Amino acid sequence: MQEIFQSVLQEATARGVFSSIEQLPDRLRCHAKDCPEPAWYELAATRDGLLVRFATPDRWLSESIESDLMHFGDPIEELVEEELAELGWRGKVPTIKHFRDDDKLYTFENIVPEAGAVTAAKFLLAYEAAFRALGDVGGGDEDGD
Repeated sequence: MQEIFQSVLQEATARGVFSSIEQLPDRLRCHAKDCPEPAWYELAATRDGLLVRFATPDRWLSESIESDLMHFGDPIEELVEEELAELGWRGKVPTIKHFRDDDKLYTFENIVPEAGAVTAAKFLLAYEAAFRALGDVGGGDEDGD
């Protein structure tokens, strides 16, 4: 798993879309760039395989994402799938679960359907691109607050 994390770390660093990246024993944590509240993307090793997720402790940030998803009417799976297609991956995105976990983090996550480093990197980057465009994740608050 560490080889996969190292490969994904190099790809994520080269893309420059995260404010910082941490390599932890069982995951990569990539902090959202330009997000006004704490939020991060993770690629985590679980007993079921690799998991990709977006997480934030901020309820209002999570609600801003939910609001955009309701307003636009597109399922999050389709948005991630579009970003994956841009990255050259073809396939169906597994159902993305949305919940508040035991650590009180508002979380969106799914299993990466293929265990290789290339697919893992694409899922992480697709999550970043999809979520950056939702709610307040990408910053850009223009109302002067």
